Amino acid sequence: MEHETAAPAPAFELANVRFKDVLDIENLKIEACKVSAIVGPSGGGKTTLLRMLNRMTTPDSGRVLFFGQSVEEMDPVHLRRKVVMLTQMPVIFAGTVRENLLIGCRLAEKEEPAQEAVAAIMERVGLDKELSSDAAQLSGGEKQRLALARVMLMEPEVMLLDEPSASLDEQTEVLIFDLVTEFCCERCKTLIMVTHSEKGFTGYYDTLVRIRDGRVEQVTHKSGKRGG
Repeated sequence: MEHETAAPAPAFELANVRFKDVLDIENLKIEACKVSAIVGPSGGGKTTLLRMLNRMTTPDSGRVLFFGQSVEEMDPVHLRRKVVMLTQMPVIFAGTVRENLLIGCRLAEKEEPAQEAVAAIMERVGLDKELSSDAAQLSGGEKQRLALARVMLMEPEVMLLDEPSASLDEQTEVLIFDLVTEFCCERCKTLIMVTHSEKGFTGYYDTLVRIRDGRVEQVTHKSGKRGG
């Protein structure tokens, strides 16, 4: 008799989640170690949904589970060390590029990465700047890459990206999609991305979640490998 393999636990599960007149989600599961894209019209609740996953927004009712545990029962600091969010407008701190790269690890009380790891991440995101450079002098695209490199150095279990390519040109957008999905695939990270560029992101996601008027309109699971 063959034994059935149990399905892996979802990274997140939302049940009967309601928040003001913004979200009304009866049920949604987001798989671990997969790339999920959240798309839909502006004002549909996409960013609010993303913020609920690391408890930056708390629902009025319902449950948000992270690997089976209610996020409301978790220490928010502990949760946000595991589930890191990169907002649409990247936060850049006063100081050098190096200080900005390492501040995420310091705030999360994680071991500071080796110089070689920092250099490798900078090369990976295409940030050709001296570590001693003033971060405030970077262009908008360079700041986006810096913020993304900071999150990657933190090595979280889950990366939440809120339209990371909104202010980038098409060529840079493709670069960002390529590097972040490759990074998460290599390390079995869960990537959840809100994107305005549904067409541009088609080859990168495993699951597409379409949100409209605060409700899950459609969930599509792509068969086969990404990129095809």
